[in-house]
Amino acid sequence: MKIITVIGAGTMGNGIAHVFAQHNHQVRLVDISAASLEKGMATIGKNLDRQIKKELITEDDKSKTLANITTYTKLKEAVKDAELVIEAATENIDLKMKIFAQLDEFCDPQTILATNTSSISITKIAAVTQRPDKVIGMHFMNPVPVMKLVEVIRGYATSDVVTANIMELSKSLGKVPTECNDYPGFVANRILMPMINEAIIALFEGVAGVKEIDTIMKLGMAHPMGPLQLADFIGLDVCLSILNVLHEGFGNPKYAPCPLLVNMVTAGKLGIKSGEGFYDYSEGPKAARVSAAFS
Repeated sequence: MKIITVIGAGTMGNGIAHVFAQHNHQVRLVDISAASLEKGMATIGKNLDRQIKKELITEDDKSKTLANITTYTKLKEAVKDAELVIEAATENIDLKMKIFAQLDEFCDPQTILATNTSSISITKIAAVTQRPDKVIGMHFMNPVPVMKLVEVIRGYATSDVVTANIMELSKSLGKVPTECNDYPGFVANRILMPMINEAIIALFEGVAGVKEIDTIMKLGMAHPMGPLQLADFIGLDVCLSILNVLHEGFGNPKYAPCPLLVNMVTAGKLGIKSGEGFYDYSEGPKAARVSAAFS
């Protein structure tokens, strides 16, 4: 594919743009905020510098990657002649449905429309378009330039041809695409979020402290990061949103978010993005220490 449009210049959007541009695709990165685009491009530059430091790429590779990305603030201009559009906006169903209705209007009839949603129904998003066979989920993992997995989610009407196309495209990026069907949370978050929620419940009930819970899971289960620190990394608001999707989608009380998680999000303690969650990040992510609220 020659032209790829990525909607949203945040953490996931700029990571997706980075990977496609690094593999010689012409990428159009679009966001309503010029400041967000500037920040996103700066992040891509920093991540490329990390790759240079690790001797994974050269300075010339960095220059070519950045030259492959053009930024836009107007959606209609950004999607013109695009063969694939990947939406990576905030995890909000109303916003995503609004974007997809616009994409269906603005894009060529053959354009594939993908969403990076981590939990929201592909079928529901596709229903606002006249091309449900060409709507698919491409759930990249964070950080996108590093993580290999792409969860490829088929909506109820997604065609075999579109699915095969996206699977092959993902492989060409050096990723490992894994196909699954459209049910709440798909596979990754259907399994991950209840684990995180159970860790929060264990903390809430006083079974153990933050550091103890994370240490047990890291050393006992060989997890690279404990579930509470991982929740901070993902964003506690995102964790809550996904758990709500699971709870509402299945109607099963086992997915009900822990009251502690709800209270923390209400209080604005969202993890790394707000500077504090289960850990305090006031001195930076690498100097994280257990939040005073739990010590």
